[in-house]
Amino acid sequence: MQILSLFILVAGFIIGLGAVTVIDLHGFLGRKSEYWTLATTRTHKVTKPLIWIGMFLVALGVTLLYRIHFLSYFEMNIMMDIVGMLVVNGFFLSFVISPYLLAKEKEGKSSELLPQVMQNKIIFSFIVSFLGWWSLVLLFVNSIN
Repeated sequence: MQILSLFILVAGFIIGLGAVTVIDLHGFLGRKSEYWTLATTRTHKVTKPLIWIGMFLVALGVTLLYRIHFLSYFEMNIMMDIVGMLVVNGFFLSFVISPYLLAKEKEGKSSELLPQVMQNKIIFSFIVSFLGWWSLVLLFVNSIN
C-alpha cells in the first residue's frame, strides 16, 4: 500500500506540476506577446484538466500516506492546507480566467494582450501556484527522512 500511495503522490506531482509549469511559462511569455497570448489560450485547454488530475492525485496520495502512518498528522495537515489553497487558486483560473480566454477566442481576439488588471491577477495566481506546488514537493521530500 505504501508503494501505491507513493506512486499516486509522485504521479500527481509529475502530472500537475508539469502542466502548471507549462501554462505558467506560457502565461509569463504572453504578458507582452500576442503570439504567446494565443499559445496560452490554446495550451490552457490541455493543461487545465491535467492540473486538476494532478491535484486530485496529490490529495489522494497525501491522504493514503497519512492513513498508513507514513506522514505525521502535522505534515498531512500542512500539505492538505496547501492543496486547499491550490484548489481555490484553480477555481479562480478555471472559472474566471479560462472563460474569459475562451470568450476572447470565440470573438477571434485570442491573440490580443490581456488587460493589465487581469495580468496582475494572473501574476498573483502564478506566484500562489508556483509556491504551492513546490512547497508540496519540498514538504514531501522532507517527510521521507
